[in-house]
Amino acid sequence: MSEFQIVSDMRPQGDQPEAIAQLVQGLHDGQRCQTLLGVTGSGKTFTMAHVIEAVQRPTLILSHNKTLAAQLYGEFKGLFPHNAVEYFISYYDYYQPEAYLPVSDLYIEKDSSVNEDIDRLRLKTSSAL
Repeated sequence: MSEFQIVSDMRPQGDQPEAIAQLVQGLHDGQRCQTLLGVTGSGKTFTMAHVIEAVQRPTLILSHNKTLAAQLYGEFKGLFPHNAVEYFISYYDYYQPEAYLPVSDLYIEKDSSVNEDIDRLRLKTSSAL
């Protein structure tokens, strides 16, 4: 595994250096749960990249939706161009599970659409593990 090294002309500013130091110290102290709060555009992703660089540990980034997952993937890929940054989300563009509506005695068949590009990225992610 190559060393995690951020490639960026930007440097941590404002509250970021203190947040980075506290999060890194918390990890070294064995704290299992920590929270980084900030408004949109405040540099949370950049701050977390610096934490990853400081602790030199492989990191799993989770997101609650595909849009944010794609944004995070792009940003971390740009910040860590020499490291494996992978992307793993559901490969369904659309998924309708089968259903039965007893009131109208209607059966709805399962229907789905798989995105082949995302499926390829999922396989690449699995291979990187």
